[in-house]
Amino acid sequence: MQYLDFEQDLADLDAQIEELKKNNTQRGIDISKELDRITTKKEKALKEAYKNLNAWQKSNVARHENRPHTLDYIKALIKDFTVLSGDRAFADDHAIIGGIGKLGDQTVMIIGHEKGNDTESRLYHNFGMAKPEGYRKAIRLMKLAEQFNIPVITLVDTAGAFPGLEGEERGQGQAIASCTDTCLNLKVPLISVIIGEGGSGGAIALAAGNAVLMLSNSIYSVISPEGCASILWKDFKYAPKAAEILHLTAQDLLKLGVIDEIIEEPLGGAHRYPMETMLHVQDALEKYLSKFKGMTSSDLVHHRTEKFMNMTRLEN
Repeated sequence: MQYLDFEQDLADLDAQIEELKKNNTQRGIDISKELDRITTKKEKALKEAYKNLNAWQKSNVARHENRPHTLDYIKALIKDFTVLSGDRAFADDHAIIGGIGKLGDQTVMIIGHEKGNDTESRLYHNFGMAKPEGYRKAIRLMKLAEQFNIPVITLVDTAGAFPGLEGEERGQGQAIASCTDTCLNLKVPLISVIIGEGGSGGAIALAAGNAVLMLSNSIYSVISPEGCASILWKDFKYAPKAAEILHLTAQDLLKLGVIDEIIEEPLGGAHRYPMETMLHVQDALEKYLSKFKGMTSSDLVHHRTEKFMNMTRLEN
């Protein structure tokens, strides 16, 4: 388990628990009372650590390497999943995973960013940063879902679109714009969940849904705190300050009307309790799938359009 800066007390307590268990195995000593005492102390420390996380701390939790990613959600929640690959024009982008399966009894098209969970898989999935062919694959899958009247679920978890030269050469901006446009005009329900990091155009390209949900420790912003700090102050050390002014937390964005609902994570974050977190996400997805099930194609498009247009309207 990777411990964040504000979790040092937890790291120390976990080390004590492991040492007690090790000694118990070796010497056969009764450690139950001492183990209960330290476990209780750890629970209090966990509550204290996560009681009032600031924006920068939430950014670090959102990026935690042990948070469940798209493939974890698919494995845990989607039955009979069939992966669909390629944009039918250039290549298959491994940063975006997509395919058809069943969430409960409902057939869905699921599309999401995949960051990977170790060095090899992170390189394979390009750390979740899609190239143009990734967004064109997403467009193809959304239109396929529309053709067969299948609702679409998108899972957003990316620092942003791939910033390299080949992405620009192959039309990164156009691909993101077309993917966003496809989301907005999709004639089937589209539910988007920010499960970790929602960065810039790479995130909004998959997040223009009828409902946009966020896990409670996830973030969603037009630029990363580090990128903002490098532009405004020419120094990465101001990233914590940038995180505050970006209003990138789920709680900030719910107040601003950018998202529709916060899905609560267990105390300590999704990285500690991945299965419980994923089941919370499933409950929210089933609720919104039921909500939009009876809407006509034109009503779905109108609902989605009005939702995003309302964000641009200033109150008198």
